[in-house]
Amino acid sequence: MSKEKFIQPKAVIFDMDGTLFETDTLLIGVHERVFRTLREEELYMEETPPVDQLLACLGMILEDIWKQLMPNSTEAARARADVLLLQYELEGLAAGEGELYPYVEETLHKLNDRGIQLFVASNGLEDYVKGVAQYKGISHLFTGIYSAGEYETASKVDLVALLLKDHNLTSEEVWMVGDRSSDVEAGKANGLKTIGCAYARYGRESELADADVQMVDFRELLKG
Repeated sequence: MSKEKFIQPKAVIFDMDGTLFETDTLLIGVHERVFRTLREEELYMEETPPVDQLLACLGMILEDIWKQLMPNSTEAARARADVLLLQYELEGLAAGEGELYPYVEETLHKLNDRGIQLFVASNGLEDYVKGVAQYKGISHLFTGIYSAGEYETASKVDLVALLLKDHNLTSEEVWMVGDRSSDVEAGKANGLKTIGCAYARYGRESELADADVQMVDFRELLKG
């Protein structure tokens, strides 16, 4: 990591997509299935948008994702897309699809062994976020897995604030790790040290400009 070194934290909060989980390894196939089913059910008859457009929206809540991908769709189409996306994601995970980024699992184990509490804060749906952790064998490493879908928060700022309050964590004790501007914003707004995941490919490089440090290898978290 560049810039200053941090004192070892009491806790680290991670985003899921683009931070722990290499989402495109699951989502490319899911994306095509969702839009094919919507057309079959005559809920949305336009062509499937490029998957890169969906990947660029990772970090947003689903409502905002569908506004970007299918702006002229009906409320019924967007609601059905919510259901299909989750269904196909969980089916893919159960079939062994999707990969964690390199060195994620072993690094989380080492952080856990140091007595550092680990958390997830994601704008995704509850079953998806917890499903990734479960199917990839890392759920037991986390003290808490928080999602906008479960807590119905309007922003990641609010979700992280809730997590800190629930676990009586003070800002100087915690790092926020993520790949999108929403992660940096959530960390900064709550007074946390922020670490940008520059290895992710889903957002613009400029999104991490305000992070305290950036890393290109997940193992850099062990250096502090």
